[in-house]
Amino acid sequence: MVEQILNWVIENLTSFGMYNYFFAFGMLILCGFGLPIPEDITLVAAGVVSGFHATNPHVMLVICFIGVLLGDGIVYMLGKTMGYRIQKFKPFRKILPPHRFAQVQQKFAKYGIWVLFFARFMPGLRSPIYLTAGMSHRIPFRHFLLMDGFAALISVPIWIYLGYYFADQMPALVKHVQQGQHGVKIFVLIVIGVVLLLWLKSYIHKRIAAKAQAMEEASLNAQAQASTKAQSYEEEASATATQTLNKADHTQAPLNNKPSSKEQAVTTKSSSAKKQG
Repeated sequence: MVEQILNWVIENLTSFGMYNYFFAFGMLILCGFGLPIPEDITLVAAGVVSGFHATNPHVMLVICFIGVLLGDGIVYMLGKTMGYRIQKFKPFRKILPPHRFAQVQQKFAKYGIWVLFFARFMPGLRSPIYLTAGMSHRIPFRHFLLMDGFAALISVPIWIYLGYYFADQMPALVKHVQQGQHGVKIFVLIVIGVVLLLWLKSYIHKRIAAKAQAMEEASLNAQAQASTKAQSYEEEASATATQTLNKADHTQAPLNNKPSSKEQAVTTKSSSAKKQG
């Protein structure tokens, strides 16, 4: 199929020269709506046309990049503008049936906006993912454009220049396209693996940090409780000592007020003298 499409492009489109910019741009817009022609093959075909000197490959790269983002952006905005009502239209209901909508929502809940990046490398899932991103109203357009543009900066140049450099070597080009499609899948799996490893590493570090913080808080609480108990013991001891001293003072007070024997003798003599006088 790939070889048939590319041969048809060589035979019928290379003679149109600069008009191929418009053809490529329009096809990429339609691919955003789920046109049953792989976007990768469209980009390769655009590179092949440039390889036969009908267009400039660098200009074609820029136009295709804009076409990819515009097509994806239109799908996103349709989902955001129309919301769930868009599923009432049969063409969009085929693109995004209820079970697929639920699956895409689960992916967004699990991987966040990175789903938009991986969608670029998953033919057949781009349109459902972009529609869901718009319908959810949880992903701002700038985030959508950032992730989609980041992925397009990787995929668009690869396919354009692959078609450009191997335009006159059809068997080798078909082989490289097939290998590239497999390579893209491997690349996506590697990226997913790296993301999962980074997430797991972050999760483990957070758990370790949380446990360390919990232990530190427990230690601080234990120290605070020990300090509080020691302070209460000191206060109790001080209160006990104060009570003991107060009791001792009250016991000695009557003894101190009682006159001594000498004072009593002097008092007696003075009383006798007064009587005799």
